[in-house]
Amino acid sequence: MLDKEMREPLFDFLDEQFGKIRVIEEKDIKSSRADVLGVLDGYIVGFEIKSDADSYTRLKTQVTDYDSFCDFCYIVVGESHRRHVAEHVPDHWGIIAVTDEGTFLDRGADDNPNARLEDQIHLMWKREMHRLLDMNGCPKYRNKSRAFLREYLISHIDHIILKKQMTDLIFERDYTIFDEQPAVKVKKAVRKNKSAAGDRKRAHTKNYVGRKTPGKTAGRKLSRKNT
Repeated sequence: MLDKEMREPLFDFLDEQFGKIRVIEEKDIKSSRADVLGVLDGYIVGFEIKSDADSYTRLKTQVTDYDSFCDFCYIVVGESHRRHVAEHVPDHWGIIAVTDEGTFLDRGADDNPNARLEDQIHLMWKREMHRLLDMNGCPKYRNKSRAFLREYLISHIDHIILKKQMTDLIFERDYTIFDEQPAVKVKKAVRKNKSAAGDRKRAHTKNYVGRKTPGKTAGRKLSRKNT
């Protein structure tokens, strides 16, 4: 199966397996582009897709980048990679197979020991970081840079609390606000909010919140199940 043929079965699988999930496609993380990031209640889960037409050429770098951003990591493969994929990913990575016969959990993911909140906070828009400051009674710092805001939040707010607030804000994201905002002219060039508008362009068609109420599966291994 090709990448584009694997995505809808994967999204259906995630919708069934998790309670509340928001899916973001094609998100830049360090030197890689994550195929799918799943945002859960207090957790970020990464899914790297290797279709039957893909190779493992870039996987070593991708594993390192996913590991820095995601609390749990999965590789999603077609039938041709199913037998040997475990040799190419760390033991804490889970394995999902999407085949003509269905979608299968071949191995559940364990907690990723390499995830860094310092990297995960790069997922936040600037306006969301200002909200985090307000939520925690911090100075507003309206004129400070994104880098300053990230460093301040990381150093002044309990990381468990901050992670939960971050995922809550991502659930609340409304990408349609950029449909209503006029482009701003800067030196004869048309430019919008780079990080937020870029996220919308890549992700909005597959951002959704699962139909079920928030479940206890968040952060735990997926159960073995065929969709």
